[in-house]
Amino acid sequence: MPTPNISGSAGKSFRRAVSELDPKQAEAILSPRFLGRRQSLIEDARKEREAAAAAAEAAECSDSLVFEEKDGKAIVNLLFSLKGNKPSSLSRTLKVFETFEAKIQHLETRLGKKTSSSAPDVEYFVRCEVHRSDLNTLMSSIKRVSEDVRTTKEIKVHWFPTKISELDKCHHLVTKFDPDLDLDHPGFSDQEYRKRRKMIADIAFNYKHGDLIPRVEYLPEEIATWKEVYSTLKSLYPTHACKEHLDAFHLLETHCGYSEDNIPQLQDVSCFLRERTGFQLRPVAGLLSARDFLSSLAFRVFQCTQYIRHASSPMHSPEPDCCHELLGHVPMLADKTFAQFSQDIGLASLGATDEEIEKLATHSLSDEPEVRPFDPDEAALQPYQDQNYQPVYFVSESFFDAKAKLRNYASRIKRPFAVRYDPYTLSIEVLDTPIRIQSSLEELRDELQTLTNALNILS
Repeated sequence: MPTPNISGSAGKSFRRAVSELDPKQAEAILSPRFLGRRQSLIEDARKEREAAAAAAEAAECSDSLVFEEKDGKAIVNLLFSLKGNKPSSLSRTLKVFETFEAKIQHLETRLGKKTSSSAPDVEYFVRCEVHRSDLNTLMSSIKRVSEDVRTTKEIKVHWFPTKISELDKCHHLVTKFDPDLDLDHPGFSDQEYRKRRKMIADIAFNYKHGDLIPRVEYLPEEIATWKEVYSTLKSLYPTHACKEHLDAFHLLETHCGYSEDNIPQLQDVSCFLRERTGFQLRPVAGLLSARDFLSSLAFRVFQCTQYIRHASSPMHSPEPDCCHELLGHVPMLADKTFAQFSQDIGLASLGATDEEIEKLATHSLSDEPEVRPFDPDEAALQPYQDQNYQPVYFVSESFFDAKAKLRNYASRIKRPFAVRYDPYTLSIEVLDTPIRIQSSLEELRDELQTLTNALNILS
């Protein structure tokens, strides 16, 4: 393509700016569509100044563009706001996309960073596909009609529940341990056991938040399996369990019907936990996906199975059952510090990547395993297997120490927001704008004032 005949100081500026561009950028700047037809000396001079300015802008912004390139096309995410916040400016901005034949793949409005209660600010997010050679001049043109124009790598966030009732959607099961599908499952060949499992699973599938958990009338052979597991573990607790577990287990025996000859009902245990730490139980049909299980912890909800493991393998189950849940997990949920520790893991999981979820989900009765000080970064990378005792156990000096280390770890999980649990509405607040953070700070100030008043009374 021949270089336009541009003279004078504007021409020198133009040629200097064009010489700094790569060939594709230069071709875009020099294209007839950009320069237009020669009409008059005045018009030519104006176009020369605009061309030089555009070339300079293009060279300046080329280093800061964030985009993906494929087959000569650039896929770019743009964020911008309208000048003067006037809706009429939107049509001018969209006209730019049309001029450059940019294919808009996604368009949405979002609350801007400067939003306040008196003057809400709106910004626009556009994902578009445009010829790579046109990208810089597209950006320059959009900057003329819009404000705060920037490109960004769009962070895709997994859906997560923000209301406790939305846990009704968190029921994705890991089927690799299903007795109907797994040839190695102890109950695979037992048709009666599989029928019984299906009946109990239907309770969980039909359960909705707010319902009372239906009671299960356990069969004599199920109670016998429970008794064998219960008596074995109870004999080991005095020498292997921590004080918090022992104290809680005693309360469960006193208030929830824990005994060798009785399998506690989830509704009774749930009421007990709610009074102690705010946790509650929810019936589940099998092994949940790590994302759904951790999401529930964010609301202080523990997803708990109601079925009993197969009688042929009382000391090991390839999947969780109510022996595992009620004897292993539930007692610790009655401790306030551990309950907060568990909820912190759940809150850290909301919107996290699959990789981070896998790390969060990895958090002895043998002398063989190696014992190491609890380190969330190291523990998150330790592989998990369910066929034998774990080869490595991480030990913390106290629950307070574990909670502090976990919170430090969670603060380094990359998310474009923070989350906070509201115990009054049983919901998750997504803190992604200044106004939302300010609102939460005001609530915290009220709570601090209450504590300050209490200290003044005591002094």
